Amino acid sequence: MFSKILIANRGEIACRVAATARRLGIRTVAVYSDADAGARHVAACDEAWRLGPAPARESYLRADLILDIARRSGAQAIHPGYGFLSENEAFARAAAAAGVVFIGPPPEAIAAMGSKSAAKTLMQRAGVPLVPGYHGDDQDPARLAQEAGQIGFPVLIKASAGGGGKGMRVVERAELFDAMLASCKREAKNAFGDDAVLVERYITRPRHIEIQVFADTHGRCVYLFERDCSVQRRHQKVLEEAPAPGMTEERRRAMGEAAVAAARAVGYVGAGTVEFIAEPSGRFWFMEMNTRLQVEHPVTEMVTGFDLVEWQLRVAAGEPLPAAQEALRLRGHAIEARIYAENPDKGFLPSIGALRHLRTPPAVAFTVAEGGADGEPAAVRIDSGVREGDAITPHYDPMIAKLITWGRDREQALARMALALAGFEVVGPSTNVDFLGRVVRSDAFARGEFDTGLIEREKAVLLPGPGQPSLLLRAIAAAAVLAGEAGEAAEAARARGRHDPWDLRNGWRPASTLRRTLHFSMAGEACPVEVEYAPRGWTVRDGEQALCLAGLTAAPGGHRIRGLAGERAFEAGAVFEGEALHLFTPEGHFALGYAPPLAHVGEEAHDGGQLTAPMPGKVIALLVQPGAKVARGQPLLVMEAMKMEHTISAPADGEVSSVRYGVGEQVAEGAQLIDFVPR
Repeated sequence: MFSKILIANRGEIACRVAATARRLGIRTVAVYSDADAGARHVAACDEAWRLGPAPARESYLRADLILDIARRSGAQAIHPGYGFLSENEAFARAAAAAGVVFIGPPPEAIAAMGSKSAAKTLMQRAGVPLVPGYHGDDQDPARLAQEAGQIGFPVLIKASAGGGGKGMRVVERAELFDAMLASCKREAKNAFGDDAVLVERYITRPRHIEIQVFADTHGRCVYLFERDCSVQRRHQKVLEEAPAPGMTEERRRAMGEAAVAAARAVGYVGAGTVEFIAEPSGRFWFMEMNTRLQVEHPVTEMVTGFDLVEWQLRVAAGEPLPAAQEALRLRGHAIEARIYAENPDKGFLPSIGALRHLRTPPAVAFTVAEGGADGEPAAVRIDSGVREGDAITPHYDPMIAKLITWGRDREQALARMALALAGFEVVGPSTNVDFLGRVVRSDAFARGEFDTGLIEREKAVLLPGPGQPSLLLRAIAAAAVLAGEAGEAAEAARARGRHDPWDLRNGWRPASTLRRTLHFSMAGEACPVEVEYAPRGWTVRDGEQALCLAGLTAAPGGHRIRGLAGERAFEAGAVFEGEALHLFTPEGHFALGYAPPLAHVGEEAHDGGQLTAPMPGKVIALLVQPGAKVARGQPLLVMEAMKMEHTISAPADGEVSSVRYGVGEQVAEGAQLIDFVPR
């Protein structure tokens, strides 16, 4: 076994690899960019070396710098994690040439599966079923359009070197093909340095099911069952689980054997994932093979009891696989939710900023169960690469954490997931926590009757948009204000070393009752309440509606409050941030505007006719000129941010009066891009 490895990655996967290495007594070397100098993965390793500036192309994608650090630090092997250089054939070859073990498959296997087109040709020879489509080398747009017509719409355009949902477009009609192809090629070129695409039949109502495979250098190859990754947004996974709902033993065996055949066809070694698309009828087709550890590998670990990173290390060190196929067993059910800094109400655009408040549900780090698959894992596991105070930057993937729950059956795992999501609190960037909570509570997901179109089909329920807060929510907000004021008064008294009855904030009046208005707002709409003080509590009113508050207590630090609102006991997280009050309740996270006494009302919203940047990025295409008459929904401008394209469209029929930025210019979040006059 190795005595020292270098982890050529960042974030939660770097922390995850470091944890297993520590358990095995292996020293670890972290690498970091300037943006990550104080990052969690740096602290998690035994030593850390600087790579370069924040952009990945100048740091985490610099194979030469990483190999030099491996040499100077004495690392015997490199674990690439996922993303960055994990599926880079040239990097794997360079590592071997430098005498450093690449903890991954042979370069030849990476090359064989790195091109989706070439991989499908290999799979066809190996007898693995394929989706009908065009995987050829001729990339002439006319040829691709012709092939799409022969396949029949809808079709899926997919970057040949792609992954992570980047460089993918579903084309419903022939007249949309050329524009979608151009956009897909731009995104693929920017994300992968290769704009080659393939075109396939788009399967309606498909399930995305993948098989975890593992092979060693002694000729053994096994499958560690399946994961269902069908819940996706923007072609990127959101929730994953194992085993797949509704999977039969016969179908599991057929898919597992097909995955092993795919791995053997390319002389595979190490951890890999063979991804299939499946119809409700049970038919399945090969999509691609990811020649690395997957983001969602924890659910497989939870249901098998094996540490897949340990397996990677042992196989890379030349040891045989720790278990044969007949020894592998499924135990219970596991679900993973990806907690992202993104705004679901804005098309899941990534969000950036400091994590000013971060509270997670109680969790236990993953450990190998005694006796392998016979042990029972912890109910809740969190894999994260950030801490409170860290920043989500535009340079890297905006993942905050992976939340994994386990249960003896799917129902228990699902119930634990709903509770755990309710205990996840973030103030700073927008997150998808509430959205995930709605997904796991939805009828279709709970029944296991879903496909990759779930989010789009159920978006009215899953993405309801902001509404007016209930009186109960405003009563809880009032409780947070009152508890905060009482805490401030007590702290001031302690600082002076004496207690003065005139400093109490209990609303006492000698011959009258104190009534005051608390000015809250949500989504720009005012929603004030009147608070009436009483000897043993308060009454919160909104017109004819009223609720009594009593028994308020605040936990140390003031971030959690408890009490009674009417006959209902409540507990909520409460975080004040400037003129905002963040409430975390079992129903979700609510951000209320709160103007304290004597505070000024916030500025009015900007003119709706000015189209603004939803996040920091670069203008990569201008589709209109000043004076252009446009129709509602017509694309006006294309931005690129975090290697994804975002199209700015006309909000209504009207005229473009001015364009403020040109192609190639960087823009800040909220910057006015286009002046627009509706008609």
